[in-house]
Amino acid sequence: MLTRVDPGPAVVVCNTCRHSREAQVDAAGLRGGARLVAALHVVRAADPRYAGIAVQEMACLFACADHCTVHLRAPDKVGYVLGRFQGDAESARAILDYAVHYAASEHGRVPFSLWPEGVKGHFITRTPPPGFVAE
Repeated sequence: MLTRVDPGPAVVVCNTCRHSREAQVDAAGLRGGARLVAALHVVRAADPRYAGIAVQEMACLFACADHCTVHLRAPDKVGYVLGRFQGDAESARAILDYAVHYAASEHGRVPFSLWPEGVKGHFITRTPPPGFVAE
């Protein structure tokens, strides 16, 4: 049921997420999560700034009311679930830009002034790392 992955900074993408709140798949029959995974891989490969951020995928993050969801995590940092993205390069770039700041932060808190416009309004939850609670 569990697969070991690199424990470093990662964007974990729900590869089964709906295309939108209204539709499970897009006009081509693809789920939004599958499109977002593909876009994240393409954008990550094209820019060396993203080399320290893994793109990992799994089926269902259980955030079904908020399509195209990702979980941002790193050791000893607060984690975040974000959603309501498009499965496109613009969303992928915003997620990865935020992830770079997140990975560089001490505890997972990124100053709002550094948030890419494309992630504002997309946060769903924050989760403390094992053994901690957040202030």
